[in-house]
Amino acid sequence: MKSSVSHSVGIALGSNLGRKLAHLQIARDLLKNIAVPGTAIRQAPVYQTEPVLCPDGSPDFFNTVVEIQFSGTPFELLDHTQAIEFKLGRIVAAERNAPRVIDVDILYFGGETLDAGLLVLPHPRLTSRRFVLQPLADIRPELVLPRDQVPIAEHLRHLDSSEAPLALVQAHW
Repeated sequence: MKSSVSHSVGIALGSNLGRKLAHLQIARDLLKNIAVPGTAIRQAPVYQTEPVLCPDGSPDFFNTVVEIQFSGTPFELLDHTQAIEFKLGRIVAAERNAPRVIDVDILYFGGETLDAGLLVLPHPRLTSRRFVLQPLADIRPELVLPRDQVPIAEHLRHLDSSEAPLALVQAHW
């Protein structure tokens, strides 16, 4: 049974195999299907990013962030995001951070905090990754995550990262 309460949820999308932009678009459209009907979806521009902690020779990623309104539990959302990955052909690779058709990660779920092994909210590496912070700052610069005091824009401004600057791929997609 769906909850009558909706939450603003942030979801990172990434792809570094095949038709990367098309994969992001399909994942976004599938997320729209699970959003509260009639609510707007926020979507950041798509950026090209160098792989972080991936095997040598991994292709660059296309990354973005979307925010939807969702009625349900964090675990129901996790089921949906994993189903999207499966539908788009993501396979479980033996090698950590191997190239992938799609990556759909829950960044935050309203004001919820959770540490349940498979699902940690807010995402534990959200504020240390430029490829997440930049697109999130584009759509929610003022967002303050649970258990934090600093808005996303401040985290981005003070990010100490060796990641290369992001290259804009497409502002509207």
